[in-house]
Amino acid sequence: MIELGLLGLAVVIGVFWLIAAVIGGLFKLIFGLFGAIFGAFGALLGGMFSILGAGIAALVLVPILALALLPVLLPVLLLGGFVWLIVHLVRRPAPVVVRH
Repeated sequence: MIELGLLGLAVVIGVFWLIAAVIGGLFKLIFGLFGAIFGAFGALLGGMFSILGAGIAALVLVPILALALLPVLLPVLLLGGFVWLIVHLVRRPAPVVVRH
């Protein structure tokens, strides 16, 4: 009879354990979903601020980089300027239409 009582006690403890495990699993699922939602929101917000930071860094670095590359690009820029000047000097001005 003692064995049956111990078996009943083990079943009762097991049922309580199962109920607690199910409740704990539900809490874990709910808080995991909340964590995923807040994590995705934080990732989007952090991505926006990182893009903003990259934009600010580009505003600082692009003029410095352009000045550093100016000696290398100067012959190409001068050649392009001469071509533009020749093309615009050779073209005739557009005719002006005067309406009365």
